[in-house]
Amino acid sequence: MSTRTRIILAAVEVMSRSGQTKLSLSDVASQAGISRPTLYRWFASKEELLLAVGDYEERKFDEGIRGATAGLEGSEKLDAALRFIVEFHKSHSLGRMIEVEPALVVSQMGQVLPIMRQQLERLLPGDDGAVAAATAIRVAASHYIVRSDDSDQLLDQLRHAVGIEAPPKTRSKRSGKHTDGAARRAV
Repeated sequence: MSTRTRIILAAVEVMSRSGQTKLSLSDVASQAGISRPTLYRWFASKEELLLAVGDYEERKFDEGIRGATAGLEGSEKLDAALRFIVEFHKSHSLGRMIEVEPALVVSQMGQVLPIMRQQLERLLPGDDGAVAAATAIRVAASHYIVRSDDSDQLLDQLRHAVGIEAPPKTRSKRSGKHTDGAARRAV
């Protein structure tokens, strides 16, 4: 992992604990295991680092959704995108920042949500695609703001918002648990 990426990931971790407003470059350097002068070689200011964090998160989302949907068509592609959104939501380390700096997070969501809506809208055919994408992203945002550990419920709500059925439930041969077809294929 490059030093630049280590610094960005350290900044994300520090922000998840103390928020963006109180982000200390000394704390970021310590978290990354580097000196402050090394951090300044990569990022001249806190603002520059914050821009890099935003770019990193956007790129991570874009690459993830492209990877999750590669080679798929139609409702399978859309369902894969929704499952990726749920996984991204669950693993997104800045999710804890809503508790630290709610006003800032809500403000930033105003910039991020339209981008996410556009990406999802590209996967939705028909005249109602824009409305379905906007609804799904708002559902995801509400789960982000009011944290829930129920990923299955979020996925069900996203599927409902875009008008697709969940794959039929089947029994996993390994565990005997009910899974959807997509999860079963990953086993």
